[in-house]
Amino acid sequence: MTHRDATPSRGTGADRTERELREALEALAGGVRAAPDAYRTARGEWLRRERRRRLVLAVLIAVVFTLATLIGLWVLNQAPSDPGVIFSGTGDAVSHASLPRPHP
Repeated sequence: MTHRDATPSRGTGADRTERELREALEALAGGVRAAPDAYRTARGEWLRRERRRRLVLAVLIAVVFTLATLIGLWVLNQAPSDPGVIFSGTGDAVSHASLPRPHP
């Protein structure tokens, strides 16, 4: 590679590309005009999305709470109806006491 090949020709290179790109973007940005109510429209759309998000979250919380309650009630309803080990006594609790009572 010679010195002549390594040196960019006049009017080319990064400076020219950057300048042309800047001019093109300035021309594009200069032609853009915002609608008079663009802010109000964007804000209204954002608020609608925020309300929808909150409503969906509230519904989701209500559904999860309802399901948890129903599942809990169903599980409690599945308990056996016959008396278990705790209630298997004959009613004579004094004779089957597991711990002795201290006498005062």
